Amino acid sequence: MKTTARSGEDTAHILTEALPYLQRFAGKTIVIKYGGNAMTSESLKLHFARDIVMLKAVGMHPVVVHGGGPQIDSMLKRLSIESRFEQGMRVTDAETMGIVEMVLSGSVNKSIVTAINQCGGKAVGLTGKDAGCIKACPLPIVDPETDSQTSRGHLGQVASIDRCVFDILQTSGHVPILAPIALDDKGKTYNINADLVAGKLAETLRAEKLLLLTNTPGILDKDNQLLSTLCQNQVEALIAEGTIHGGMLPKIQCALNAVAQGVGCAHIIDGRVPHALLLELLTDKGIGSVIKPD
Repeated sequence: MKTTARSGEDTAHILTEALPYLQRFAGKTIVIKYGGNAMTSESLKLHFARDIVMLKAVGMHPVVVHGGGPQIDSMLKRLSIESRFEQGMRVTDAETMGIVEMVLSGSVNKSIVTAINQCGGKAVGLTGKDAGCIKACPLPIVDPETDSQTSRGHLGQVASIDRCVFDILQTSGHVPILAPIALDDKGKTYNINADLVAGKLAETLRAEKLLLLTNTPGILDKDNQLLSTLCQNQVEALIAEGTIHGGMLPKIQCALNAVAQGVGCAHIIDGRVPHALLLELLTDKGIGSVIKPD
């Protein structure tokens, strides 16, 4: 009996704590980047799907942009194709592009859609090619030795986003699930870093929040301690001193850009934590790092 009573008290406390956030974010767009490392176990995938269904059920408008790095790496390894990265971005030649598109749009995207729909949601899978909702262009990589810019095959960036499809899906009760593959004006296919797509989409949709799920607790200082709340200037200082580097740079830069362009705030959270979305959005303490405007 004591266990039941305590469980009831805990549930009441959780609901009381969550209520102001539910009221505040009702009707708001929440863009979520779902990283490949957060998809590494069946239980985590189920928790994520349930969280998305709950957010939609209480009146929020989640939009999911997913990556799939570990899944792509696994397939490339099976095919004896080397994976290369420059400045945190996957170098994508024509051969690699075909594998990336197959894995992201044909496998990862459909598995996320299936999981959400099995949990009672109404998810719709998309790539940037669908209805031309995203236009791509080459992403130049800067050579640190010569300071010159060169393109890297099929590695792209967002040129523009047409929000029409996303608006239609949101208002009809559906959850868009977007794979970061898009075409340029000439019909060439590009692989775009999912963090960059999520950031630009959050800007276009005027999202209340941008959440980036990754495989770290958040933004860490030099002593590996979590920094829970930061302003833009503090983050830029961490980049300048080298504390933020490597694969974290695209995530942090897209978060900074989104906040600078009007997104309410950006969150970096650990997607390996069960129900990470709900813990970050609906509790006072949260679990990760939040970047707010200066």
